[in-house]
Amino acid sequence: MRRSIFGRRSALAAGGLVVLLISLSIAVSVGAVPVHAGTVWSVLANKIWPGLIEQSWSQGREAIVWDIRFPRALLAMMVGAGLALVGAALQAVTRNPLADPHLLGISSGGAFGAIFALLHSGLFLGLLTVPLLAFAGALMATAIVLGVSRLADATSADRLVLAGVAVSFIIMAGANGLIFLGDPRASHTVVFWMLGGLGLAQWDQLVYPLVILLASGAWLMSRTTQLNAMTIGDETAATLGIPVARFRLAVFVVGALITGVMVAFSGIIGFVGLMVPHIARMLVGGDYTRVLPASALIGAIFLLWADIAARTVMAPEDIPIGIVTGLIGGIFFVWLLGRRAS
Repeated sequence: MRRSIFGRRSALAAGGLVVLLISLSIAVSVGAVPVHAGTVWSVLANKIWPGLIEQSWSQGREAIVWDIRFPRALLAMMVGAGLALVGAALQAVTRNPLADPHLLGISSGGAFGAIFALLHSGLFLGLLTVPLLAFAGALMATAIVLGVSRLADATSADRLVLAGVAVSFIIMAGANGLIFLGDPRASHTVVFWMLGGLGLAQWDQLVYPLVILLASGAWLMSRTTQLNAMTIGDETAATLGIPVARFRLAVFVVGALITGVMVAFSGIIGFVGLMVPHIARMLVGGDYTRVLPASALIGAIFLLWADIAARTVMAPEDIPIGIVTGLIGGIFFVWLLGRRAS
């Protein structure tokens, strides 16, 4: 029996990785200028091992594949995986299946910080300015949500989400105020953060979300025992020796870090953290040693396909990816509410 379960999980993991590679290949291939999948992987192979394959493609197609589409696809994978990890962790520590970095106001805080950096503070720390201020904004939003929930004695799971939604509206009002007071000639650039998009992905900037994702993901993976205990209840977790309040705060801070950095490079992309952990639990069960890696993998695949849809539905125009995830996520949210009510 144990071997069959292990074999099923291994097959799911292997199948997920195959789907991820196929999705990556399609994401880099499709667009205003279609590129054959064989050319995509030939370009990649020649970049890793120069001269491995005789070049039969133009420099223009190589530039499209390597300089534009590969960074965009890799950023989509990192953002999808990061937001899904945050959503899964928040749902555990709040015991709320509706918890999500977007609904709890963390994404709005990150956008506020990014907009402030772009329109008012200037890039005083170079390329690090936007992600650092986005993290500060996400952390600020987290602190406000926790403060409001404590002040209003909104300690239940549902009320915590309501507090997050309220804080999100307030922060977005502040972000709109920053846009109104900013330079009108530069304000159009912040639409990217308001609607979400991956079009600004560049190789030299991918290191920041990658490092944060790997470090924070490793920290979360090392805390799966605590996350499993938190899903049962605070009292059970406390009897197991877990400092409940401190651990919950640590998860919120790590979630703010991941969300803030991802928002800095992709804008506000909602509902990934809400949907993906539910799909992961349907496939692998409720154990967080499996839920977290499954969420990261499914999140990466989902956002790749959302980006494919954003680039092809109204080609050659790109739809902001936040519109695509918002549409899918809204439908999923309604389905989830109906499922909880039944």
